[in-house]
Amino acid sequence: MSIVNMMSTGTSGIAAEGQALSVAGDNIANVNTIGFKAQRAIFGDMLGRVGGVGSSAGAGVRAIGVQSLFTQGALSSTGVATDLAIEGDGFFVMKGVAGGVDGQYYGRAGQFRFDKDGYFTNPQGLQVQGYKTLADGRIDTNLTSLQLAQTTIPPKPTSKTTIVGNLDATATPRAAFDPANVGTTSNFSTTVTVYDSLGKAHALNVHFSKGSTPGQWEYNATVDGGDIAGGTPGSQSLVGSGTLNYNTTGALDTQTVTTPTTLSFLNAAPNQAIELNFGSPINAAAGQKQGTGLDGMSSFAIGSSINTQAQDGTPVGALQGVEVDSQGTMRGLYSNGQKLDIGVLALAKFPSNDGLSRLGNGVWSATDKSGEAAIGLPKTGGRGMLNAGSLEQSNVDLAQQFVDLIGHQRAFQANSKTITTADDMLQEIVNLKR
Repeated sequence: MSIVNMMSTGTSGIAAEGQALSVAGDNIANVNTIGFKAQRAIFGDMLGRVGGVGSSAGAGVRAIGVQSLFTQGALSSTGVATDLAIEGDGFFVMKGVAGGVDGQYYGRAGQFRFDKDGYFTNPQGLQVQGYKTLADGRIDTNLTSLQLAQTTIPPKPTSKTTIVGNLDATATPRAAFDPANVGTTSNFSTTVTVYDSLGKAHALNVHFSKGSTPGQWEYNATVDGGDIAGGTPGSQSLVGSGTLNYNTTGALDTQTVTTPTTLSFLNAAPNQAIELNFGSPINAAAGQKQGTGLDGMSSFAIGSSINTQAQDGTPVGALQGVEVDSQGTMRGLYSNGQKLDIGVLALAKFPSNDGLSRLGNGVWSATDKSGEAAIGLPKTGGRGMLNAGSLEQSNVDLAQQFVDLIGHQRAFQANSKTITTADDMLQEIVNLKR
């Protein structure tokens, strides 16, 4: 190797180590960047000959490229519902403009939010892709931008109530039921909140009266007359009635509907039918579910009580938040307790993650070296699962980066010594002429 070539070799080493120092510095700078993947410089030696001709001595080093390390970063809980982390392989799929180019991009950083139009986006405005939930509950097969379009859901009028409890078998029989004199013509009462077609709540009172026949109870349903068409405000209007017959073991034997519970609430849809379910009778009539007679209102020799009661109506629901499960299903949470599926987030998987092109801001693009993205649902085809309310931290090992930094710094200094040594040798040659 000539002295001049020796200087070129040192120069190549300085250039390569300088790039390695830059990579280490970039890693250290992004130690707290969500979803960041550490990188490392790849070196290659250079020969002083071409095609087997010339000196076999090396001609230095060059930086072949920079490799991203797609190891899993630690997951950190944030409690923010729209923060998502991928545990395992895969990338979020996003569409929009990055680097001035409109296209499809990928990333691991899950700091997402909803924009003013309801689209689920990353901080740079790229729209997260997934599969929309259709009106019939099926998942669309077309990849699209997930959007929270329904900020309210309409009310659901009550069509059925279920009451579970006990009617005291030792209670004293009462006279015929009188809505104007509930206290003396019923033994026990309960109130169920029901909803009309507009989502307005109403109190449906159910009164139980012990009959003169052993094991027989009558039920009568009333509402305030001011709630229904033709009623008198402040007075209870009878809207339904029937009979419950119990056997000698306290089980419901039969349920007979005398007057179907039908209500015409003011300004709402008329003739709203509400089924009063007191359990599954042993001898069920047509249209009733047959059972043991013990899954609803029983009649034992203990005090009358209500254990549980429910109804299937809901008021108007206003959007209050979202949730995402481990399989990527996103649901809207509404004030009426309802949940509405929005869609399922998509994840992309590549033949070679190393071939992806880094664009900055946690965004990557596919290249010929990465291969085409295989897009599908989380937890399928080798794709990872989602952790809602968490973020994937940078996978940079800070201690290792400082060790690498010191190593590259020493190598940089050593290569500079190669140049100064060659310079001294050239100076000695020049001095030979003196």
